[in-house]
Amino acid sequence: MISRTLVLACMALAGCGSTLRTSYWNPPQLTPVSETSRDLMRLPLAKGKIVASVYGFRDQTGQYKAAPDSSFSTAVTQGAGSMLVKALGDSGWFIPVEREGLQNLLTERRIVRALGTPPGSNQKPPADTLGGLLPASILLEGGIVAYEQDVRTGGLGVRYFGIGASDQFRTDQVTVNLRAVDIRTGRILVSVSTTKTVYSLKVSADVFRFVSFKRLLEAETGYTTNEPAQLCVRDAIEAAVIHLIIQGARESHWAFKNPADLNSPIVRAYVDAQRAYLTRQEVEQLMDRTPLQEGTSN
Repeated sequence: MISRTLVLACMALAGCGSTLRTSYWNPPQLTPVSETSRDLMRLPLAKGKIVASVYGFRDQTGQYKAAPDSSFSTAVTQGAGSMLVKALGDSGWFIPVEREGLQNLLTERRIVRALGTPPGSNQKPPADTLGGLLPASILLEGGIVAYEQDVRTGGLGVRYFGIGASDQFRTDQVTVNLRAVDIRTGRILVSVSTTKTVYSLKVSADVFRFVSFKRLLEAETGYTTNEPAQLCVRDAIEAAVIHLIIQGARESHWAFKNPADLNSPIVRAYVDAQRAYLTRQEVEQLMDRTPLQEGTSN
């Protein structure tokens, strides 16, 4: 009887395993669109698109994944430059030009000139058929400047008569900085920093008790949810692009196609967020200066 029960239990576990394997397989799909992505694509039109170049958007944190999952893997993505270029294109305000792979582009242009025939053509055109590269008006610089792990941790658990349940959470934080530089003068037109929280949650439940003499029941279940760090980096970059556009429009570095769009709901929401940040910053500066002024007067 006992052996039969063990066989049935093993078959049930094997069936559950196969069900999990098939149910968790998903075909490739586009990266999910977040609310920040929707805000980026809903921005009012620009008076004129700005040609922008991105040479790189590097990881400046030097952070690695926490042990035991480290294996010298970085905590954040190394492809932030590609995310920034896509965000610039999605905004409808910029014309991104290829600079990160500029050497590859120049090599292909040299090959075309050496052959004397552009792709798909049977005639030999003049050597200047390719035309000149599109020059950029502004240079976008910056990077991932901070990644703080275990900013906040906590949990809750309860156990009674061998039956227990618990949950644990952890929050990390990623910060990016983005600045627009005027190509002609090298002046930094706008500089913004955005922060995104990365959430992780673990929920578990278990049973460990004797149901009868020499009969022990032991079972456990649970799941873990980790917010993908690369999606959080993407959200922070897209938020930085939005703030960069709105702040630059307010300072007359560029303009909306319709000046009244400066008061549109989506723009006002981000303007209010900027003002709230500036207000807190000014209060903190005043609080820091007050003791110094009192000490000087004494």
